[in-house]
Amino acid sequence: MAFPNSRSALRKSSAFHVGRVHGYLRGRVWYLRYHEQGRRLQPRIGTDRDAARRLAADINARLEVGAASGLRFEPISIPQLRDRWLNQHEHVRRSSVATIQRYRSATEHLLQFGHDVCSIRTAADFRPEHAEQFVEYLRRKQVAPNGHGNARKRPLRDAGVRYILETCVSLFNYAQRQRHLPPYAENPFRTLEISRIPIEDARPITIFTVQQEVEFLQACDDWQLPVFATLLFTGMRPGELVHLLLPEDLDLELGWIHIRNKPRLGWQVKTRNQRDIPLSPVLVSMLLWLLGDRRTGPVFCQRRCAAGYQPPLVHMPSASLEQELLRRIADHKSEPPRKERLRIARKMWRDLGALKEDWVRTEFMRVTARMGLPKITAPKTLRHTFATMLQDANVDPLVRNELMGHAPASFGHHGAGLGMTAHYTHTRPETKRRQFEQAVGIRPALEVARRWLAARTSRPAVPSDAPAESGQ
Repeated sequence: MAFPNSRSALRKSSAFHVGRVHGYLRGRVWYLRYHEQGRRLQPRIGTDRDAARRLAADINARLEVGAASGLRFEPISIPQLRDRWLNQHEHVRRSSVATIQRYRSATEHLLQFGHDVCSIRTAADFRPEHAEQFVEYLRRKQVAPNGHGNARKRPLRDAGVRYILETCVSLFNYAQRQRHLPPYAENPFRTLEISRIPIEDARPITIFTVQQEVEFLQACDDWQLPVFATLLFTGMRPGELVHLLLPEDLDLELGWIHIRNKPRLGWQVKTRNQRDIPLSPVLVSMLLWLLGDRRTGPVFCQRRCAAGYQPPLVHMPSASLEQELLRRIADHKSEPPRKERLRIARKMWRDLGALKEDWVRTEFMRVTARMGLPKITAPKTLRHTFATMLQDANVDPLVRNELMGHAPASFGHHGAGLGMTAHYTHTRPETKRRQFEQAVGIRPALEVARRWLAARTSRPAVPSDAPAESGQ
């Protein structure tokens, strides 16, 4: 009786051929090996031999007719993947420079992990177990909260860890779309269930009480009060306030502020969502007093302008400002990158007399310090307070969304329940104004603004004695 050769039987059980595709077992995992367009490919399949044979048969059929196998991918290193992803945001998606910088900072932790903890040759080699090690690495890491090298370091907060991981999910989603990962490979960061990571050490969000609204405006000097009353009663972002231009962004006759993108002047709304915000009569009167007979320049000028300083570009209309920016950009020897173009634009805005967002924050901190609340340092507090003001008055969710400048699609994700209906629903200006006045018109802080205005409409603006930030 003839017995089969045991080594031959073992080889047959650990390898197979389907046409031009060779399958073999390495450990407990099946791999396929074949050539496509002159390149040898060896994709990892899994532990199921039958599944490997079916996939080999499918690949062989595609190779016979000259079609792509569907398993081909371009392995690249994680630093190369990150550069390509950021370049796509820069040149294709045109994400804001600030957004790209946040993505760059978040993914820098991933590059450091690959350098300090485990050396990973390609993005395709990054496994779910590496993602878990990366979370442990982030939990141990000490960072400077403001990014400054000399700042005191602290551990990353839970929200910071989640943001870094969510950014890494987007990075590897891009890798899948661009076929830098095997098509059968799962995004390694999705196995972490990032949405279930609890936020236990979040920075508390501060909202002024009704009494604190009054005390805040009472603590403002003559230069500060129009600035912060506008933020409080419109919910604008500080970046939107400092980029308001006369006359196109302000309609005091009808009582509206128009938040508009200004790409030709180097600035855009954070979410790109333009919107119109009604103004209370008190705020209209305050702005009329503030502007006097000025018809060009920024709505809110630097503090030193109240003392007589005339910015060199303050009398230029928008069309002339666009030409001025083009001239300044053309003065460079070569075409500057977008980041440099925005820096040139910011310098032009300073010459126009506009504020810097950092100056708004500095002035806000001076006011809260006078109130005895020095730990409240973010002007965003006024935006949170405005949104809460609308909620307290039961303003329609769609109107709230439009006044805040948020994307309508966010309704479906945050429980408002409008979903696609928000895309088909449009708010009439009179409805928006009626609900706005219902929320804002009853605030006691408005009385502070009325008294302030009544005391000053009979005399010109007086510059404050408060110390001014350099350049203001």
